[in-house]
Amino acid sequence: MPVQWTGLSPELLLAIDRSSGEQLRVQLERQLRDAIRGGRLAVDERLPSSRELARSLGLSRGLVQDCYAQLQAEGYLVTRVGSATRVAACAPAAPVEPSAERPPQPTRLIADFRHGVPDLASFPRADWLWAVREAARRMPTADLDYGDPRGSRELRTVVTAYLRRIRAADAEPDRTLICSGYAQGLALALQALARGGVRAVAHEDPGSPATVSAAILAAGLTPVPVPVDAHGVDVAALEATGARAVVVTPAHQWPTGVLLAPARRHALLAWARRRDAYVIEDDYDAEFRYDREPVGALQGLAADRVVSIGTVSKSLAPALRIGWLLSPPALVAPLTEAKRIADRGTPTLDQLALARLIESGRYDRHLRRMRILYGARCRTLRAALAEHAPKVRLTGLAAGFHAVAHLPDGADESAVIAAARARRVGLYGMSACRASGDSEPPRLVLGFGDVPERAIAEGIAAVGDLLGHGRAAKVSAGVSVPERPWRPQ
Repeated sequence: MPVQWTGLSPELLLAIDRSSGEQLRVQLERQLRDAIRGGRLAVDERLPSSRELARSLGLSRGLVQDCYAQLQAEGYLVTRVGSATRVAACAPAAPVEPSAERPPQPTRLIADFRHGVPDLASFPRADWLWAVREAARRMPTADLDYGDPRGSRELRTVVTAYLRRIRAADAEPDRTLICSGYAQGLALALQALARGGVRAVAHEDPGSPATVSAAILAAGLTPVPVPVDAHGVDVAALEATGARAVVVTPAHQWPTGVLLAPARRHALLAWARRRDAYVIEDDYDAEFRYDREPVGALQGLAADRVVSIGTVSKSLAPALRIGWLLSPPALVAPLTEAKRIADRGTPTLDQLALARLIESGRYDRHLRRMRILYGARCRTLRAALAEHAPKVRLTGLAAGFHAVAHLPDGADESAVIAAARARRVGLYGMSACRASGDSEPPRLVLGFGDVPERAIAEGIAAVGDLLGHGRAAKVSAGVSVPERPWRPQ
């Protein structure tokens, strides 16, 4: 479908050469034919009015009208009384090479347990619209300029006050930098460390190799996987790597869901001081807690050694692309310079809107609603697995909106995923989160952030036998599953 321009349509680029000796009308007709045949002007796309086109090209209106009439007679244009001139549906098209076969349309899934995605339907549109209007109304004219690469002073002030209150962070506006989401924040931190002489950066294993390892390599550094156990990252193994930086998710380790134990926290910070090293803290899932008391940010214990990265991608929506870095004093200048070179700053109006949202209390109100919603989905997932796959153990549910399902010994992780997809259920394995890609022990990472309760129940019912018996490799991909009635949990 072509864009339906409303109001004054954009100008149409046509070139009239008065020195060529070719008649002006012939030139105009030829260029319009070429634009239609080549696809520059799509079927049903509106052309400029004859008056508007004549003015922009310095031609008489009568010449343009004659040109339109000729192209209409040839079947290129269609004109209706009271409507704009448009490209005809049967306009002759230039011959094109046969295109490759269209890829098959994705199957509609009963449930897609993809992780890392919040409930997109719950984005607080009305509150965000209010915040944008308030921000635009109160925004000083000077804020429309490029401004500080670190971001709006107003948002930095609000964010640091908020993080001091809810995360016990050691945060100050002058040591805070606004970024465009976690990916950019991590890239900026790695660039600053590389300039400071760091050559190897450790990361949790299992973790997020597709994001973290790729970012480390892109910064010209060497990624070094470090194992994670029931207490978090293994600091003794970290010590043995010789790395001078590490990326961790201490509040809710991705993907295992474990909390970095207090003893490990102190050991990790002692390692950083002893090695003159830095910890990059991904403050992942800190907003959503269910079964435990809140824990403070690692940065609050060692502001000189920890770069803490937070975003609103999980609390609001990934599309906003707003995050922040709490920087050690020694890294503020290189981080600011890296941000200036990257994009000269995150969009200011969005920053001011977020400041309004947090300051007004609407952000916290949204978080409270989401904790209730995710808590209910968590309980539904537990109940569905208890009914349909009681042998499967769930862990990592203290916070966030994903869980780890431990499949029975001997289960084939990839076969379970393939068989579930044949039954229209999207499952994802822990092997993708391991640096080695190993699928042993077999585990699934079940995201429920963007899966309604009914879909959770129906999805688990459809694949319960695959999860609970470890015989997925023997299940035919063509097996259909009878529809089960859904019962509220």
